[in-house]
Amino acid sequence: MMELCEDTGNIYETVAIIGKRANQISVEMKNDLSKKLQEFASYNDNLEEVFENREQIEISRYYEKLPKPTLIAAQEYEEGKVYFRNPAKEKEKLQ
Repeated sequence: MMELCEDTGNIYETVAIIGKRANQISVEMKNDLSKKLQEFASYNDNLEEVFENREQIEISRYYEKLPKPTLIAAQEYEEGKVYFRNPAKEKEKLQ
């Protein structure tokens, strides 16, 4: 746990960084899923009939099985793949 806060010196700042990166990953995954589901969308005006689209179901299952964005973000942070900066600390160094 303490290894995570070596770069920032503050565990709460580290958690905030990982959380923000997880949100970015989540948005990317959601956009990808939406694009893929749009390819198979059926535009029917008949509300009485519910169509079961196998392709959409398979795509949804695939995305459900992917690692969660928080886990991906934490892994990226541990591997040093996440760029972050703290403007407040930079300002303190300049003064």
